[in-house]
Parts: sequence; structure tokens; C-alpha cells
Amino acid sequence: MVRHRIGGNLLYSTVVLVSLLAWGVQAAAQPQTPNPTTLVARLSGASIVPPNDSAATGNLQASLDKQTRVLTWTLSTQGLSSAPVGASLNGPAMPGENGAVAVPLTLGKGVDGGTVTLTSVQVEDLLAGRWYVSVLTPAAPSGEIRGQLMVGR
Repeated sequence: MVRHRIGGNLLYSTVVLVSLLAWGVQAAAQPQTPNPTTLVARLSGASIVPPNDSAATGNLQASLDKQTRVLTWTLSTQGLSSAPVGASLNGPAMPGENGAVAVPLTLGKGVDGGTVTLTSVQVEDLLAGRWYVSVLTPAAPSGEIRGQLMVGR
């Protein structure tokens, strides 16, 4: 009788253990829902270093998937002195500082956008507010408007 009871407890424990392991494997196999981070930048001539008197403005909206390090962005500009000849994400640099081109942006007409995969260091700098976007024109080859990328709410 005691022997049967010990065997029953062992069988019960084994069933519970196998069930928990199966649940854990199934839970680990579920795809993780990406939790993208939103970033924004408001561009103006006043943000260029040194500032200029351009009346142009711009807006960059971006989404960063921290797991894959993929940054997806859209950029719109208004009132530039002429068609842009270039744009880039630059850093590391805080407001008032200039940084190197980190990611050149391909531009077209109207609203532009794209996707780029960043390095881990780039993601770190971006999330720390050490990146900015700059738009260049023939009249302002070092940048007509600029905006610091900030984590949105």
C-alpha cells in the first residue's frame, strides 16, 4: 500500500513536470510582439550650427524596433530655398554640436521615407538623444534645416 502511494506521487509529479516543461517551451516559441520606439524631430534653420535665417521647416517621424535595430522614417519639408540635394542622420552630437553623417537619407519629392538597420552603438546614441537630421540645399550645402531626434510620447 505504501509502495503504491509512492508510485502514484511519482507519476503525478512526472505529469506535472512534463506539463510545465511543455507550457514553457510553447510560451518561449511564441513570437514576441515588437514594441517600437517612436522618435520625432522638428527641423528649422535655427537648429543648424551655426543657425541661419531660413523660414523652412520640416518634420521627421521614425519608428525603431529595438530587437531588430531597424529604423523606419518619413521626412517632410516645407519652404526650402530649393529642392534638397541631401539629407542625413548625424551623430553623435547634442543640440548645438555638429556630428558626422551616420546614415545618409535618400530623398525624392514630397514626403520621403526609408528603412535602415542600425548598429547597437547607433541605437544607443539615437535613444540617448545624440542624433539629429539635417537637410541640405544648394543655397545651404552644410544644412538649411536641422532637428534633434527625440523619443516621442
